[in-house]
Amino acid sequence: MPLLMHAVAWWVLGLLTARWWHTPIPGLLLVAAGGVLIRFRRLEALLLPIALAVAWADARATQHCLTRLEATLRREGTVWLTVVTMQPGVGRRPPRARGEVGEVANGARCHASATVEFAVPADGGRGRSLDGVAVDHVRVPQPGERVEITATVLRTASGVRLSNAVVRGRLAGRQWQEAWRASLGHTIDSAFGRRAPLVRALLIADQQDIAADVRDRYADAGLVHLLSVSGMHVAIIAGALLTVGSAIRVPGGWLEPLAISGVTWYVLLLGCPAPAVRSAVMLAVLSLSRRLQRPVHEWTALALGAVVPTVEPGVVHDLGWQLSVAGMAALVSARALERQWTSARSASGPAPGAGHLTRFRHWLGTRTGLSAWLVGETFTGIVAVVVTAPIIAWVFGRISLIAPLSNLVAGPVIALLQPALFLALLWALLLPAGVDDWVPDATQPLMALLDVITNLASNVPGAVVPVSPTLATAVGFGVASALVVRGTAARRGHRWYGGAMIVTVGTLWMPAVTRGSGTFELHLLDVGQGDAIAMRTPRGRWVLVDAGRRWAGGDAGRRAVVPYVRRRGGEVALFVLTHPHDDHAGGAASVVRALAPAQWWEPAFVTTSPGYRDALSAVRERGVPWERVRPGRRLVLDDVTVTVLAPDSSWTRTQEDANETSVVLRVEYGAHRFLLTGDAERNEEAWLVQRYAPDVLAADVLKLGHHGSRTSTTAALLAVVQPRLALASVGAGNRYGHPAPETLDALLARAVPVLRTDLEGTIVLRSDGRQLTVQVGDNRWIVPRARRVQ
Repeated sequence: MPLLMHAVAWWVLGLLTARWWHTPIPGLLLVAAGGVLIRFRRLEALLLPIALAVAWADARATQHCLTRLEATLRREGTVWLTVVTMQPGVGRRPPRARGEVGEVANGARCHASATVEFAVPADGGRGRSLDGVAVDHVRVPQPGERVEITATVLRTASGVRLSNAVVRGRLAGRQWQEAWRASLGHTIDSAFGRRAPLVRALLIADQQDIAADVRDRYADAGLVHLLSVSGMHVAIIAGALLTVGSAIRVPGGWLEPLAISGVTWYVLLLGCPAPAVRSAVMLAVLSLSRRLQRPVHEWTALALGAVVPTVEPGVVHDLGWQLSVAGMAALVSARALERQWTSARSASGPAPGAGHLTRFRHWLGTRTGLSAWLVGETFTGIVAVVVTAPIIAWVFGRISLIAPLSNLVAGPVIALLQPALFLALLWALLLPAGVDDWVPDATQPLMALLDVITNLASNVPGAVVPVSPTLATAVGFGVASALVVRGTAARRGHRWYGGAMIVTVGTLWMPAVTRGSGTFELHLLDVGQGDAIAMRTPRGRWVLVDAGRRWAGGDAGRRAVVPYVRRRGGEVALFVLTHPHDDHAGGAASVVRALAPAQWWEPAFVTTSPGYRDALSAVRERGVPWERVRPGRRLVLDDVTVTVLAPDSSWTRTQEDANETSVVLRVEYGAHRFLLTGDAERNEEAWLVQRYAPDVLAADVLKLGHHGSRTSTTAALLAVVQPRLALASVGAGNRYGHPAPETLDALLARAVPVLRTDLEGTIVLRSDGRQLTVQVGDNRWIVPRARRVQ
């Protein structure tokens, strides 16, 4: 393997591991690098400590900038925002944008990426004043515009999340590239209809509208890499341009330069995402080497493509870049592996008495035509699964064993679909809307076929292995990937491949994986207009709170809760039913029958709710111990403490509304507290405030009572809880108007960000006892510790 690839590998490893600078990992890597230098005298390994220093300095500078931006906004100041993408609001759903923010006074010297949720005016769209300054509530900024805003801030891992943003004014300057991408997005929406989110992802790298369940389905099928524009997409576009150029008889000397120019234009149009830049650089290097008749090793071309985007050190943490580099490394390794296995071909066949392995290698080497293509693609798929396993396990918490087969089937489809979509987009741009839409319509069967392949692959029993995203998991799969890549350069590579298989199997079933992630997790599941919360202890045991609604022919327990828990593994130690309304109890019976929780807690409020009756029947059938909760009831499970604060039996007997008898739980792990209030309304909240001291109710995270209705989350409760983050479980476009504008305004007044399942999908909070993070899809945010008022 070329020395340049070794150097780049050390450099990238240093940039990646710098995020764990507070752990012994960088120190151990430095020791390992020293051992390499002494034993093998590989001077390129010196890039490891250099990369660690560069990444650490970059991270410090980024965090310093984020601290300044956060402080500026918390002082009710303003920041500038340059909009990159804009998602318009619908009904009560607020407009949302992605872009760059920075301090107005310091220009562009301190800036960070941001996700912005604009405030929905409660005054019918009329403007209002903020601190005596007129605020533009009506028109939200468009992509490419730069505006001055004020908002509630939540600091993220690498940027900020702004909610309830309002525009104070517009600043000079416009990003025409982003405006052009937005125009392309509108063209895609009008030309492709309901399949526009998929087309946006495949063509212009815009995944905002991809639903969470769609992303999970693609991950289960092993096709999630298709949803981000990567090296494969760029290579397909380049191949299509070469094919078209040959068809129209472009002179041979001009064909490749024109194709590279087209790819360069396409990458610039996308905004130069790191995976596309990597692929374009690699294509340009290989093309230039052919024209100069100076052969370049594939590993060298990959190294050049991989190192160019790392001029911005943080790009190595981008999922698309990681999958792009790992996927190309898998492709290069697979080609070398295939050459090794097919080198045994001979006209006379294997020698008499040859072993089974030799005969199998000879059989592979004699394949031609379609069977040769199948052998090659199968090799590539298997190697790609092993090499990309660390990334997939870390981000998605699963490994798709069916990925080699699903990619084998989906590969030809995407190879046809990508250039067809590109042609359809050009067609839609050249002709007015509604005129001869047959080209965009012609791509619909291919997209439908891709959906069919994804659905079939994701539903194959045993096709997905759940793994917890632990450091041990990532390291184990990383070692396996390194063994595979190392085997491609060895004469007897099968030993390395065997070692990779042993490490992979051991990682998948090692106790560190199956017993949990080592952190406390709170999953607010997206079950529509209802509640379902799944809490996972550091050792992988579950506490479930409610199970969503039911409907004719189904319920959220069977559709959402049970698959979610089963996919991740672990026993259910406790199920808590906060109250017997069907939007909380509707799926409980399915959960009890499928998962058999070890205990059942509830307030024992008598009702005729069908979902509640079915749940009690299931509890009796499964022999689950039933218990009526009381204040002070406590369960300590793997260092997670669950304490009941309400209701007591005397309060429950006096109530006529089941909401007012909701079980209120305080959950503690390490330095963090979570307050889960069910559908508690103002009377029960007043009871809580009267009964308990403020330090008992204080919490970092508050689950809004009754889905954020105006009858809950009173000022008195907020004054004692002092949350730093609020969660709302609501259905998109629900007829109740949840969460209520009054509730959102009260939280805005206290600068408390709100995360909602109707906007975010399933929300996951993780605590290691010291730091609390939030994850929604690929986004990860840090929740600062609450500043308590004693």
